[in-house]
Amino acid sequence: MSKQAKTLTAVELRRALDYVATRRHAARNRAMLQTMYLAGLRVGECAALRYEDVLDVEGAVRSEIRLDAEQTKGRYGRTVFVSDKLRKELQAYVKSVPPKSLANKLFYTQKKDSDGFTANTLCQFFHYLFRSCGIEGATSHSPRRTFITNLAEKGVSVRVLQSLAGHRNISTTQAYIDVNDAMKRKAVELV
Repeated sequence: MSKQAKTLTAVELRRALDYVATRRHAARNRAMLQTMYLAGLRVGECAALRYEDVLDVEGAVRSEIRLDAEQTKGRYGRTVFVSDKLRKELQAYVKSVPPKSLANKLFYTQKKDSDGFTANTLCQFFHYLFRSCGIEGATSHSPRRTFITNLAEKGVSVRVLQSLAGHRNISTTQAYIDVNDAMKRKAVELV
């Protein structure tokens, strides 16, 4: 069995956010990390986002993002629900990096704004980000795994998690949940 990506602690997530704040393209990098963490997106889904997926006709961030089959891993379209916290993050990003065209990728690269990241280049970005922050075992999948584990820790049912993650099988979702001692302590107190 392959080793799973590390679930980030609150301290590690803060360390990554603090690090990107000191680097070039801070607004973009923060928005990418927060989008993957706060919405549980796969790296390929994040890379595929376009301004038109995220913004409504008035230029405000949508409360729901519809991912087409071409944008998802299993080629099944799904709806991503945008929390108030993520909406504020994305609105701040769009304000700092307004679209030249709504058809452009949401997250630009230095090469060409309209093309943006690919799933592979975004994986590499996260590899170097977490390595630079000294977070061992973290990968581009860590924000997604952290999203699912944090919601499970707060008592969200595995069926809801399955739907939010866009998994076809509940066993896939269950494998994402990193059970820890705090969760077990909380569970036994319910008896």
